[in-house]
Amino acid sequence: MGLLCLLTDMAAAADYRVDAQNYRDYLRRLQPGDRVLLAPGDYRQGLPLHNLSGHAGQPIIIEAADPTAPPRFIARPGANTVSLVNVRHLVLRHLQLDGGKLPVDAVKAEGHSRYADFITLEYLFIRDHAASQQNVGISTKCPAFGWVVRNNRIERVGTGMYFGDSDGGDPFVGGIIEGNRITHTLGYNLQIKHQKTRPPEHAGRHDTVIRYNVFSKQDALPGPQARPNVLLGHFPLTGAGSEDRYLVYGNLFLHNPSEALLQAEGRVAVYDNVLINGSGDAIRIQPHNDVPRDMDIFSNTVLASGAGIQIRQAGGAAYRQRVIANVVAAALPLQGGEAVRNLTLDYQPDWLAVAAPELTPRLLAGQPPRRLPDGLTRELAAYPGWQGAERPGARVGPALLRTLDTAQP
Repeated sequence: MGLLCLLTDMAAAADYRVDAQNYRDYLRRLQPGDRVLLAPGDYRQGLPLHNLSGHAGQPIIIEAADPTAPPRFIARPGANTVSLVNVRHLVLRHLQLDGGKLPVDAVKAEGHSRYADFITLEYLFIRDHAASQQNVGISTKCPAFGWVVRNNRIERVGTGMYFGDSDGGDPFVGGIIEGNRITHTLGYNLQIKHQKTRPPEHAGRHDTVIRYNVFSKQDALPGPQARPNVLLGHFPLTGAGSEDRYLVYGNLFLHNPSEALLQAEGRVAVYDNVLINGSGDAIRIQPHNDVPRDMDIFSNTVLASGAGIQIRQAGGAAYRQRVIANVVAAALPLQGGEAVRNLTLDYQPDWLAVAAPELTPRLLAGQPPRRLPDGLTRELAAYPGWQGAERPGARVGPALLRTLDTAQP
Protein backbone atom coordinates (compact mmCIF):
# COMPACT_ATOMS: atom_id res chain seq x y z
CA MET A 1 0.00 0.00 0.00
CA GLY A 2 2.84 2.39 0.84
CA LEU A 3 4.53 1.83 -2.56
CA LEU A 4 1.20 2.22 -4.37
CA CYS A 5 0.55 5.55 -2.63
CA LEU A 6 4.06 6.77 -3.51
CA LEU A 7 3.63 5.83 -7.18
CA THR A 8 0.26 7.58 -7.23
CA ASP A 9 1.84 10.73 -5.76
CA MET A 10 4.62 10.63 -8.35
CA ALA A 11 2.14 10.31 -11.18
CA ALA A 12 0.07 13.19 -9.84
CA ALA A 13 2.95 15.66 -9.39
CA ALA A 14 2.35 18.78 -11.45
CA ASP A 15 3.96 22.08 -12.44
CA TYR A 16 1.83 25.19 -11.98
CA ARG A 17 2.89 28.33 -13.83
CA VAL A 18 1.37 31.27 -12.00
CA ASP A 19 1.62 35.03 -11.66
CA ALA A 20 0.98 37.74 -9.09
CA GLN A 21 -2.77 37.69 -9.73
CA ASN A 22 -3.55 33.99 -9.36
CA TYR A 23 -0.75 32.34 -7.38
CA ARG A 24 -2.64 32.06 -4.09
CA ASP A 25 -5.36 30.01 -5.78
CA TYR A 26 -2.88 27.14 -6.08
CA LEU A 27 -1.23 27.07 -2.66
CA ARG A 28 -3.72 24.89 -0.78
CA ARG A 29 -3.90 22.21 -3.47
CA LEU A 30 -0.20 21.38 -3.53
CA GLN A 31 0.82 17.73 -3.25
CA PRO A 32 4.20 15.95 -2.98
CA GLY A 33 6.38 16.67 -6.00
CA ASP A 34 4.37 19.67 -7.20
CA ARG A 35 6.17 22.81 -8.35
CA VAL A 36 4.87 26.35 -8.37
CA LEU A 37 6.73 28.45 -10.94
CA LEU A 38 6.29 32.15 -10.23
CA ALA A 39 6.39 34.64 -13.08
CA PRO A 40 8.39 37.86 -12.62
CA GLY A 41 6.57 40.75 -10.99
CA ASP A 42 5.54 42.25 -7.66
CA TYR A 43 3.58 39.97 -5.32
CA ARG A 44 1.69 41.87 -2.61
CA GLN A 45 -0.41 39.20 -0.88
CA GLY A 46 2.32 37.28 0.91
CA LEU A 47 3.10 33.58 0.73
CA PRO A 48 1.11 31.67 3.40
CA LEU A 49 2.19 28.03 3.33
CA HIS A 50 0.03 26.16 5.81
CA ASN A 51 -0.67 22.45 6.29
CA LEU A 52 1.43 21.28 3.34
CA SER A 53 3.58 18.16 3.22
CA GLY A 54 5.86 16.84 0.54
CA HIS A 55 7.84 13.63 0.85
CA ALA A 56 11.54 12.92 1.17
CA GLY A 57 12.73 13.03 -2.44
CA GLN A 58 9.44 14.64 -3.49
CA PRO A 59 9.31 18.05 -1.84
CA ILE A 60 6.83 20.74 -2.74
CA ILE A 61 8.85 23.40 -4.60
CA ILE A 62 8.01 27.08 -4.95
CA GLU A 63 10.47 28.98 -7.10
CA ALA A 64 11.01 31.59 -9.76
CA ALA A 65 9.99 30.51 -13.23
CA ASP A 66 13.09 32.40 -14.40
CA PRO A 67 15.87 32.59 -11.79
CA THR A 68 17.34 35.61 -13.59
CA ALA A 69 14.08 37.54 -13.03
CA PRO A 70 12.93 36.50 -9.55
CA PRO A 71 9.48 37.47 -8.28
CA ARG A 72 9.47 40.18 -5.61
CA PHE A 73 7.28 39.66 -2.56
CA ILE A 74 6.56 43.03 -0.96
CA ALA A 75 5.79 43.10 2.76
CA ARG A 76 2.32 44.03 3.98
CA PRO A 77 1.36 45.32 7.43
CA GLY A 78 0.46 42.81 10.12
CA ALA A 79 1.62 39.63 8.38
CA ASN A 80 4.95 37.89 7.87
CA THR A 81 5.68 37.64 4.16
CA VAL A 82 6.39 33.89 4.04
CA SER A 83 4.34 32.23 6.78
CA LEU A 84 5.06 28.56 7.57
CA VAL A 85 2.56 26.53 9.61
CA ASN A 86 2.62 22.73 9.90
CA VAL A 87 4.78 22.08 6.84
CA ARG A 88 7.30 19.40 5.84
CA HIS A 89 9.55 18.81 2.82
CA LEU A 90 9.16 22.23 1.30
CA VAL A 91 11.63 24.13 -0.94
CA LEU A 92 11.65 27.88 -1.60
CA ARG A 93 14.11 29.09 -4.20
CA HIS A 94 15.03 32.26 -6.14
CA LEU A 95 12.65 34.73 -4.48
CA GLN A 96 13.08 38.36 -3.43
CA LEU A 97 11.53 39.42 -0.12
CA ASP A 98 11.34 43.21 0.28
CA GLY A 99 10.37 44.38 3.76
CA GLY A 100 9.80 48.04 2.97
CA LYS A 101 10.91 48.74 6.57
CA LEU A 102 7.61 47.36 7.93
CA PRO A 103 7.68 45.60 11.36
CA VAL A 104 7.29 42.06 9.97
CA ASP A 105 9.56 39.07 9.29
CA ALA A 106 10.50 37.85 5.82
CA VAL A 107 10.30 34.07 6.47
CA LYS A 108 8.77 32.79 9.69
CA ALA A 109 7.82 29.37 11.02
CA GLU A 110 5.00 30.73 13.15
CA GLY A 111 4.75 30.27 16.89
CA HIS A 112 1.35 28.54 16.66
CA SER A 113 2.72 25.94 14.25
CA ARG A 114 3.29 22.45 15.68
CA TYR A 115 6.28 21.78 13.41
CA ALA A 116 8.21 22.99 10.35
CA ASP A 117 10.52 20.19 9.21
CA PHE A 118 12.80 19.61 6.21
CA ILE A 119 12.53 23.15 4.90
CA THR A 120 15.03 24.27 2.24
CA LEU A 121 15.57 27.98 1.57
CA GLU A 122 17.90 28.72 -1.34
CA TYR A 123 18.91 31.81 -3.28
CA LEU A 124 16.57 34.18 -1.45
CA PHE A 125 17.33 37.90 -1.45
CA ILE A 126 15.94 39.34 1.78
CA ARG A 127 16.24 43.06 2.46
CA ASP A 128 14.85 46.03 4.38
CA HIS A 129 13.22 44.22 7.30
CA ALA A 130 14.70 46.62 9.82
CA ALA A 131 11.91 48.52 11.54
CA SER A 132 13.55 47.21 14.73
CA GLN A 133 15.98 44.56 15.90
CA GLN A 134 12.98 42.24 16.39
CA ASN A 135 12.33 42.00 12.65
CA VAL A 136 14.07 38.95 11.22
CA GLY A 137 15.07 37.69 7.81
CA ILE A 138 14.53 33.99 8.61
CA SER A 139 12.96 32.93 11.92
CA THR A 140 11.61 29.79 13.58
CA LYS A 141 9.25 29.91 16.55
CA CYS A 142 8.15 26.27 16.52
CA PRO A 143 10.08 22.98 16.61
CA ALA A 144 12.11 22.87 13.39
CA PHE A 145 14.11 19.87 12.15
CA GLY A 146 16.31 19.31 9.14
CA TRP A 147 16.40 22.82 7.66
CA VAL A 148 18.81 23.71 4.85
CA VAL A 149 19.43 27.47 4.54
CA ARG A 150 21.77 27.90 1.61
CA ASN A 151 23.16 30.65 -0.63
CA ASN A 152 20.86 33.39 0.58
CA ARG A 153 21.64 37.10 0.72
CA ILE A 154 20.25 38.99 3.70
CA GLU A 155 20.89 42.68 4.26
CA ARG A 156 19.42 45.69 6.07
CA VAL A 157 17.39 43.66 8.58
CA GLY A 158 16.93 43.78 12.34
CA THR A 159 18.30 40.26 12.83
CA GLY A 160 19.51 38.07 9.97
CA MET A 161 18.50 34.60 11.20
CA TYR A 162 16.94 33.70 14.56
CA PHE A 163 16.29 30.03 15.25
CA GLY A 164 14.47 28.85 18.37
CA ASP A 165 12.65 30.80 21.07
CA SER A 166 13.90 33.05 23.84
CA ASP A 167 12.65 30.70 26.59
CA GLY A 168 14.62 27.72 25.26
CA GLY A 169 11.56 26.06 23.75
CA ASP A 170 10.92 25.24 20.10
CA PRO A 171 14.34 23.74 19.26
CA PHE A 172 16.11 24.09 15.93
CA VAL A 173 17.65 20.65 15.26
CA GLY A 174 20.02 19.28 12.65
CA GLY A 175 20.19 22.36 10.45
CA ILE A 176 22.64 23.22 7.67
CA ILE A 177 23.39 26.93 7.25
CA GLU A 178 25.81 27.39 4.38
CA GLY A 179 26.94 29.85 1.74
CA ASN A 180 24.86 32.76 3.02
CA ARG A 181 25.92 36.40 3.09
CA ILE A 182 24.40 38.37 5.99
CA THR A 183 25.26 42.06 6.35
CA HIS A 184 23.94 45.35 7.74
CA THR A 185 21.96 43.93 10.65
CA LEU A 186 20.92 45.95 13.69
CA GLY A 187 21.41 42.94 15.98
CA TYR A 188 22.69 39.44 15.30
CA ASN A 189 23.61 38.14 11.89
CA LEU A 190 22.68 34.72 13.30
CA GLN A 191 21.40 33.53 16.65
CA ILE A 192 20.47 29.96 17.55
CA LYS A 193 18.76 29.85 20.92
CA HIS A 194 19.52 27.46 23.75
CA GLN A 195 17.33 24.36 24.02
CA LYS A 196 15.68 22.98 27.13
CA THR A 197 14.19 19.77 25.69
CA ARG A 198 14.03 17.81 22.47
CA PRO A 199 10.92 16.30 20.83
CA PRO A 200 11.08 12.48 21.17
CA GLU A 201 10.92 11.95 17.40
CA HIS A 202 14.31 13.71 17.10
CA ALA A 203 16.01 11.90 19.96
CA GLY A 204 19.16 10.86 18.09
CA ARG A 205 22.36 12.90 18.01
CA HIS A 206 22.37 15.66 15.40
CA ASP A 207 24.99 18.18 14.33
CA THR A 208 24.03 21.68 13.26
CA VAL A 209 26.45 22.80 10.54
CA ILE A 210 27.37 26.45 9.90
CA ARG A 211 29.79 26.72 7.00
CA TYR A 212 31.04 28.99 4.19
CA ASN A 213 28.97 32.01 5.25
CA VAL A 214 29.86 35.69 5.47
CA PHE A 215 28.76 37.27 8.79
CA SER A 216 29.43 41.00 8.71
CA LYS A 217 28.55 43.88 11.04
CA GLN A 218 31.23 46.20 9.72
CA ASP A 219 28.81 49.13 9.32
CA ALA A 220 26.94 48.61 12.60
CA LEU A 221 26.87 51.25 15.32
CA PRO A 222 27.57 50.62 19.02
CA GLY A 223 24.67 51.05 21.41
CA PRO A 224 21.76 49.19 23.03
CA GLN A 225 21.19 47.03 19.94
CA ALA A 226 24.78 45.78 19.85
CA ARG A 227 24.98 42.00 19.57
CA PRO A 228 27.62 39.48 18.45
CA ASN A 229 27.64 38.59 14.78
CA VAL A 230 26.83 35.01 15.77
CA LEU A 231 25.56 33.67 19.11
CA LEU A 232 25.15 29.94 19.69
CA GLY A 233 23.21 28.69 22.70
CA HIS A 234 23.48 25.29 24.33
CA PHE A 235 21.69 22.06 23.46
CA PRO A 236 19.57 20.17 26.06
CA LEU A 237 21.62 19.62 29.19
CA THR A 238 20.53 16.00 29.67
CA GLY A 239 18.71 13.34 27.70
CA ALA A 240 17.79 13.58 24.04
CA GLY A 241 19.95 16.11 22.21
CA SER A 242 22.53 16.57 24.95
CA GLU A 243 25.30 15.15 22.72
CA ASP A 244 24.53 17.44 19.77
CA ARG A 245 27.24 19.77 18.42
CA TYR A 246 27.66 22.86 16.34
CA LEU A 247 30.23 22.53 13.55
CA VAL A 248 31.32 26.04 12.55
CA TYR A 249 33.83 26.03 9.71
CA GLY A 250 34.95 27.84 6.59
CA ASN A 251 33.17 31.11 7.48
CA LEU A 252 34.27 34.73 7.20
CA PHE A 253 33.40 36.94 10.21
CA LEU A 254 33.86 40.68 9.69
CA HIS A 255 33.96 43.46 12.29
CA ASN A 256 31.72 44.39 15.18
CA PRO A 257 32.02 47.75 16.95
CA SER A 258 31.11 46.60 20.45
CA GLU A 259 30.65 42.80 20.69
CA ALA A 260 32.55 39.68 19.71
CA LEU A 261 32.30 38.18 16.25
CA LEU A 262 31.37 34.77 17.67
CA GLN A 263 29.99 33.93 21.12
CA ALA A 264 29.15 30.35 22.08
CA GLU A 265 28.47 27.89 24.85
CA GLY A 266 27.58 24.18 24.81
CA ARG A 267 29.34 21.74 22.47
CA VAL A 268 31.02 23.43 19.54
CA ALA A 269 33.81 22.84 17.03
CA VAL A 270 35.15 26.03 15.40
CA TYR A 271 37.72 25.53 12.64
CA ASP A 272 39.05 26.88 9.34
CA ASN A 273 37.36 30.26 9.81
CA VAL A 274 38.76 33.73 9.17
CA LEU A 275 37.74 36.31 11.80
CA ILE A 276 38.63 40.00 11.41
CA ASN A 277 37.61 42.67 13.90
CA GLY A 278 39.28 46.05 13.90
CA SER A 279 37.04 47.24 16.75
CA GLY A 280 37.23 44.55 19.43
CA ASP A 281 37.08 40.82 20.14
CA ALA A 282 36.89 37.83 17.81
CA ILE A 283 35.91 34.59 19.62
CA ARG A 284 34.37 34.70 23.07
CA ILE A 285 33.46 31.41 24.72
CA GLN A 286 31.55 32.04 27.94
CA PRO A 287 28.55 31.04 30.04
CA HIS A 288 25.25 32.42 28.77
CA ASN A 289 22.24 30.27 29.64
CA ASP A 290 24.51 27.39 30.66
CA VAL A 291 28.29 26.90 30.35
CA PRO A 292 30.78 26.05 27.63
CA ARG A 293 31.07 22.28 27.31
CA ASP A 294 33.56 20.22 25.31
CA MET A 295 34.95 22.30 22.44
CA ASP A 296 37.67 22.20 19.82
CA ILE A 297 38.80 25.52 18.31
CA PHE A 298 41.47 24.93 15.68
CA SER A 299 43.04 26.08 12.44
CA ASN A 300 41.39 29.50 12.48
CA THR A 301 42.95 32.78 11.39
CA VAL A 302 42.12 35.65 13.77
CA LEU A 303 42.90 39.36 13.49
CA ALA A 304 41.42 41.42 16.34
CA SER A 305 42.19 44.71 18.05
CA GLY A 306 40.85 43.21 21.30
CA ALA A 307 40.82 39.59 22.46
CA GLY A 308 41.56 36.95 19.84
CA ILE A 309 40.23 33.76 21.45
CA GLN A 310 38.88 34.18 24.98
CA ILE A 311 37.46 31.33 27.03
CA ARG A 312 35.68 31.86 30.34
CA GLN A 313 34.70 28.60 31.97
CA ALA A 314 32.38 28.27 34.94
CA GLY A 315 34.19 27.34 38.13
CA GLY A 316 34.44 23.61 38.75
CA ALA A 317 33.11 22.57 35.33
CA ALA A 318 34.57 19.30 34.03
CA TYR A 319 34.57 20.16 30.33
CA ARG A 320 37.51 20.79 28.01
CA GLN A 321 38.01 23.64 25.57
CA ARG A 322 41.00 22.91 23.36
CA VAL A 323 42.61 25.70 21.32
CA ILE A 324 44.86 24.14 18.69
CA ALA A 325 46.93 25.39 15.74
CA ASN A 326 45.31 28.78 15.30
CA VAL A 327 47.02 31.89 13.90
CA VAL A 328 46.01 34.78 16.17
CA ALA A 329 47.14 38.38 15.78
CA ALA A 330 45.41 40.32 18.55
CA ALA A 331 45.98 42.69 21.44
CA LEU A 332 45.21 39.72 23.75
CA PRO A 333 45.72 36.68 21.52
CA LEU A 334 44.72 33.78 23.80
CA GLN A 335 42.99 33.65 27.16
CA GLY A 336 41.83 30.42 28.80
CA GLY A 337 41.35 26.94 27.45
CA GLU A 338 43.99 24.32 26.67
CA ALA A 339 46.19 26.09 24.12
CA VAL A 340 48.51 23.93 22.00
CA ARG A 341 50.65 24.77 18.96
CA ASN A 342 49.10 28.14 18.22
CA LEU A 343 50.95 31.00 16.54
CA THR A 344 50.35 34.33 18.33
CA LEU A 345 51.33 37.74 16.96
CA ASP A 346 50.91 41.33 18.02
CA TYR A 347 47.96 43.13 16.46
CA GLN A 348 48.87 45.53 13.65
CA PRO A 349 46.11 47.77 12.21
CA ASP A 350 47.82 47.73 8.82
CA TRP A 351 46.76 44.09 8.44
CA LEU A 352 43.14 45.22 8.17
CA ALA A 353 43.92 46.41 4.65
CA VAL A 354 44.94 42.89 3.57
CA ALA A 355 42.30 41.09 1.50
CA ALA A 356 40.79 38.25 3.50
CA PRO A 357 42.05 35.42 1.24
CA GLU A 358 45.60 36.74 1.65
CA LEU A 359 45.51 37.28 5.40
CA THR A 360 46.67 33.83 6.51
CA PRO A 361 49.77 33.71 4.26
CA ARG A 362 50.57 37.30 5.24
CA LEU A 363 50.51 36.45 8.95
CA LEU A 364 52.56 33.31 8.35
CA ALA A 365 55.20 35.07 6.24
CA GLY A 366 58.62 34.41 7.67
CA GLN A 367 57.36 31.86 10.20
CA PRO A 368 59.01 28.43 10.26
CA PRO A 369 56.81 25.58 8.97
CA ARG A 370 54.98 23.72 11.71
CA ARG A 371 53.41 20.29 11.60
CA LEU A 372 50.86 18.83 13.97
CA PRO A 373 51.64 15.42 15.47
CA ASP A 374 50.17 12.64 13.33
CA GLY A 375 47.87 11.47 16.10
CA LEU A 376 46.38 14.94 16.57
CA THR A 377 46.02 15.42 12.81
CA ARG A 378 44.10 12.15 12.55
CA GLU A 379 41.86 13.17 15.43
CA LEU A 380 41.00 16.57 13.96
CA ALA A 381 40.57 15.11 10.47
CA ALA A 382 37.45 13.37 11.75
CA TYR A 383 35.70 16.74 11.57
CA PRO A 384 33.92 17.26 8.24
CA GLY A 385 35.72 19.54 5.81
CA TRP A 386 39.12 19.42 7.53
CA GLN A 387 42.01 17.30 6.27
CA GLY A 388 44.91 18.48 8.37
CA ALA A 389 47.42 21.30 7.99
CA GLU A 390 51.18 21.54 7.63
CA ARG A 391 51.20 24.58 9.90
CA PRO A 392 48.69 26.56 11.93
CA GLY A 393 45.99 28.19 9.86
CA ALA A 394 47.60 27.22 6.56
CA ARG A 395 44.59 25.44 5.17
CA VAL A 396 42.01 27.57 3.38
CA GLY A 397 39.86 25.32 1.21
CA PRO A 398 38.36 26.23 -2.18
CA ALA A 399 34.87 26.75 -0.74
CA LEU A 400 36.17 29.25 1.79
CA LEU A 401 38.16 31.05 -0.89
CA ARG A 402 34.98 31.45 -2.92
CA THR A 403 33.23 32.86 0.14
CA LEU A 404 36.05 35.26 0.82
CA ASP A 405 36.16 36.42 -2.78
CA THR A 406 32.48 37.42 -2.64
CA ALA A 407 33.16 39.48 0.48
CA GLN A 408 35.64 41.85 -1.12
CA PRO A 409 34.50 45.36 -2.13
